Amino acid sequence: MRAEAEARAQAALGHALTLAFWQALERCPMAPMMALEAAARAVGDLYRQAASLHGDDPHCACGWQPDPEDDLLRLEAMLAAALAETPAQTLAAMPAAGTA
Repeated sequence: MRAEAEARAQAALGHALTLAFWQALERCPMAPMMALEAAARAVGDLYRQAASLHGDDPHCACGWQPDPEDDLLRLEAMLAAALAETPAQTLAAMPAAGTA
């Protein structure tokens, strides 16, 4: 149950970030790499904020202990994996197999 809830939360966060990214590009056109750099800075800021709540005097009982070096490696690995991943084919992109 917890794994399913975490997967749903991750999917919701991914969807919200994707939506915010494309809406920002639509409202204020810029090169996609500039927008991705801004997103990376925002993730770094979020990490710093979350880490400050989980350090020596934790304000959260989740048990996470920030380790900036290890955490950066994990984030880099996730980015590399996402870049190498083959996009899932969507129904909209599939060719029609026949007529109804």
